[in-house]
Amino acid sequence: MINTRISSRCKSMTRPLLAIAAALLLTTALPGAASAQMMGYAAAPQTGPFGADDEVLATPPAAQLDASGSDEDSQLSDRLRRQVVRYDSNEPAGTIVIDTANTYLYYVIGGGRAIRYGVGVGREGFTWAGTQTITRKAEWPDWHPPAQMIARQPYLPRFMAGGPGNPLGARAMYLGSTEYRIHGTNDPSTIGKFVSSGCIRLTNEDVEDLFSRTRIGSRVVVLPKSSPNLEARSSRTQRQAMNLSVSSVD
Repeated sequence: MINTRISSRCKSMTRPLLAIAAALLLTTALPGAASAQMMGYAAAPQTGPFGADDEVLATPPAAQLDASGSDEDSQLSDRLRRQVVRYDSNEPAGTIVIDTANTYLYYVIGGGRAIRYGVGVGREGFTWAGTQTITRKAEWPDWHPPAQMIARQPYLPRFMAGGPGNPLGARAMYLGSTEYRIHGTNDPSTIGKFVSSGCIRLTNEDVEDLFSRTRIGSRVVVLPKSSPNLEARSSRTQRQAMNLSVSSVD
């Protein structure tokens, strides 16, 4: 009878001792969470050296990726990437200036500054110069190769619907009543080269940015390939490139 009572008492004392031992082991293994639970509040999040609100991006945001999943800007040399630069010009804000010789497009923003884009321009025998205005804008434009181009390249399609595979890319701005356009491209490797039949091409990312800034009637100045004064100015402009975010420019 006495032995039975002692055995029952030992069992009843063992249970709380085991519970305490388990709690101590949990506290040792997970100090933040266990102690918080024992005190009755949620554990504070564990953060690295940057704190809970800091973010470090190892890759560009998804919004900057094209349809193939690659960042177009990463395929360009530094000089061809979109950037705000010092630019001395008498042209009013909103004017587009094509520096054919150096494969740059400048969008004048005033105050001695411009947004500079890398572009592809006409190949040998297909460069041109003059002043035009933007008479039409189109998103994901269809492509109708002109008769002269088909005569030179009979294998070209007579029509291609707009889309990622279309050589006009994501946007097009039509110049006057000519067959020339400022447009995107599905081949970013052609930026900075003399490759087209006279059109001015940008990466799809850049043409979307330029498209959002321009309007119908915007003035476009295309400078000749042989333009020594502009080449010298462009060299100075490149050295004076400003470390500003293009997205912050109004």
